[in-house]
Amino acid sequence: MSSSGEVRRVAVIIEDDADIRHLLEAVLTQAGFNAIATSNGLDGVRAVRAYDPIVTTLDVSMPGMDGFETAKRIREFSSTYLVMLTARDEEIDTLQGLEAGADDYLTKPFHTEELLARLRALLRRSAGHASPSLSCGGLRLDPRAARASVNGEPLRLTSLEYRLLHYMMMHQGRVIGRTELVEHLYDQDFDRDSNTIEVFIGRLRKKLGSDRIETVRGLGYRLTPLEGETTE
Repeated sequence: MSSSGEVRRVAVIIEDDADIRHLLEAVLTQAGFNAIATSNGLDGVRAVRAYDPIVTTLDVSMPGMDGFETAKRIREFSSTYLVMLTARDEEIDTLQGLEAGADDYLTKPFHTEELLARLRALLRRSAGHASPSLSCGGLRLDPRAARASVNGEPLRLTSLEYRLLHYMMMHQGRVIGRTELVEHLYDQDFDRDSNTIEVFIGRLRKKLGSDRIETVRGLGYRLTPLEGETTE
């Protein structure tokens, strides 16, 4: 719980089921968040824009604009931690959510304790110490300002995309296995398959250029400068 003088972190809830929406509002408020609850994708996007939340929970199956489209719109302007909640359990749905910009997902029904554990893990891993600026050819990353750029052009990265890129730049030139990357992004208690990392790598490639991250078949991924580039 937050103390009376502490600024409470904002969490936006986007959920059309009234019972679940009220439950999430109560749970997140009890956990110390200023919980802003909305019942549809359009209002959710507006709330994220207005309140700049640190985390956002997002239902997938909503009338009108569904969770996937809502996530895409949010990612156009916000790096809020985005956790998708879905009653579906097919792999294609979770991958679609990650590709739309989600950082994590839970399948309904879920335990509120697990949701809070996921949120704490995301927030804890985002609070790492700042390290000196990093470069890999034309790719630059400034941990102090949490900014990245390619050839001087700023990159808009989600929080998990940033952490993944930071880790790869810290270990550039080395092949990093999928399991190692999963353990860096998520607590080891949470089961994540390699497809999760593949989605995040795909998202980074779209923003960095496809040739900067090499797939080493059967082993993992390696970040290297492009041919002709030098790392300062």
